[in-house]
Amino acid sequence: MTVSSEEAQIRAGQWLATVGLRPTRQRIALATMLVGDGKDRHVTAESLFETARRAGAQVSLATVYNTLRSFTDASLITEITVDGSRSYFDTDVTDHAHFYWEDEACLSDAPTGAVSFERLPEPPVGAEISKVDVVSRLRRI
Repeated sequence: MTVSSEEAQIRAGQWLATVGLRPTRQRIALATMLVGDGKDRHVTAESLFETARRAGAQVSLATVYNTLRSFTDASLITEITVDGSRSYFDTDVTDHAHFYWEDEACLSDAPTGAVSFERLPEPPVGAEISKVDVVSRLRRI
């Protein structure tokens, strides 16, 4: 089943509405690319910018970065940092682990339940663990 452009934009608008984000033209355009078809994805700001450019959306790379930050701050997406200079944004905000494919510089979900912890360290006084990111780096052999 193919999702129409109108259906994708409606889904994107509803996604933004769940957290009260104003549906600006740029947000709707980028949200449509992220969740319009109902599938989860991992993107970088650069890859989303390229997708937007190919689709004819009038957004700058700075707008993409700012919009991804707004979506992250609103808990619509999760940021996964794989090294000090590369972040991926995941539309699946449930707790799950990832594989980072070093040869391809791409991120994918690890199988559900693939990681378990017996215990986590106690955080320092006055702090709490807000999230645990698990990224397994892979290279093809």
